Amino acid sequence: MRRLAIETATEACSVALFEDGRLIGHVHELVGRGHAERLIPMIAELPDKGRADSILVDCGPGSFTGVRVGLAAARALALAWRAEVSGYSSLALIAASAFAEPDAFETLSVAITGGHGEYFVQRFEKQGVRPITLLASLKPDDAARLCGTDAIAGSGADALRAAGAAGRSIAVEPDARKTVLLPPDLAALPPSPIYGRAPDARLPG
Repeated sequence: MRRLAIETATEACSVALFEDGRLIGHVHELVGRGHAERLIPMIAELPDKGRADSILVDCGPGSFTGVRVGLAAARALALAWRAEVSGYSSLALIAASAFAEPDAFETLSVAITGGHGEYFVQRFEKQGVRPITLLASLKPDDAARLCGTDAIAGSGADALRAAGAAGRSIAVEPDARKTVLLPPDLAALPPSPIYGRAPDARLPG
């Protein structure tokens, strides 16, 4: 059985192909906003052009465009290959990666850049990479208070420490290879976007 993992929710774009749980191909690039141009060519660089029995895709939160690009590609390939498709949270992937580091704490916060000067923040515990708070989109001061003394992983870590969070930063970025660290329940989400905040546009009252 082969699984293709797709990660496009942040400035990085990465794909990984696993066969019976063993990594057999991987491409990872920092693309900024170039996910739409690079994702399909990156998949084509994998063995057998990435063809797999199942597809695991990052649903967000993160870059609106990146999330939509990854989900659209996953759904299209699943239809073409008659493959199953499921999703995972970008914050859960970062947490799982950080907990795999040496001397990891029992709890940590994950914070990544959101929109309008806010940060997507969620706390996790090491056992089962279990979320212990709901996903929130918060201004820096509120996000720092939520993190408290936790170590902080993700692109927002340094900003929240500057805003008063007491924990150390953990340098981890999302990578499709690390999806093998996700517990089964966190890698079985519906393949739908997790935006993390209410839409800016609203219908007239």
